[in-house]
Amino acid sequence: MALKPEHTTPFHSVRYALRVLEVVAGHRDGISEAGLSRETGLPPGHLAHLLAMLCRENYAERLADDTYVVGEALVLLGSGGDRERALDERLQRTLGDLRDTVGAAVYLSRYRDGELEITRHADSPATPAVNEWVDFRSALHATAIGKCLLGQLDHNGRRDHLSRHRTARLTSRTITDERLLLNTLAQQPPSVPVLDLQEYAVGTVCAAVPVTAGSSIGCLALSLPVEQAHRLRRAAETLSRRAAPVMLSLSL
Repeated sequence: MALKPEHTTPFHSVRYALRVLEVVAGHRDGISEAGLSRETGLPPGHLAHLLAMLCRENYAERLADDTYVVGEALVLLGSGGDRERALDERLQRTLGDLRDTVGAAVYLSRYRDGELEITRHADSPATPAVNEWVDFRSALHATAIGKCLLGQLDHNGRRDHLSRHRTARLTSRTITDERLLLNTLAQQPPSVPVLDLQEYAVGTVCAAVPVTAGSSIGCLALSLPVEQAHRLRRAAETLSRRAAPVMLSLSL
């Protein structure tokens, strides 16, 4: 099955990475990069980028003869009872690395049973988490996380959520007009990070990107003090580029 990497978003990167891992797993004695290119249909440049990510995350291992085999992380994720623990440790380690890379608190969340759930986060004294002064579940209209999750629902799903949660004004920048909010969500490109510029809390700016695994709806987000708002867009772009390992862990 040949794949055409005409897109470079995390979603497509994960799709291609899963295909690479599938081929690698089928060659227990190892397969060369040229062999992987032939079997996956991926051009050498794109494949090299994926292999570097897979080796960095320990999903693949490069041997002395320059062939590739499955890595320790992939073995652990497929080892029955240890899978949940291995996945939890891997996700938390990935979030910690991402926190250090972007210099901001990071969050992994999902939308389940009609509500927001922040499943895990990584912060530090130097990169403090957002002060949850209003329950995040009631503030999807005002947060980057919330708008990113709502943006992944269809129109009826968004209307249903807003019928259950009032679009309260939390700061002077909060969008409270439901029609304007729905139009904003509908026009948000899926490949562009969603931003919160002091809409939830004065003094804090945030960004979020979609993270999907199967039919689940989720997102990866970061927060910064407003004094560092000049770093937000670059940090958001890094967040988007680094979302692939998180989605890959959730997809395996």
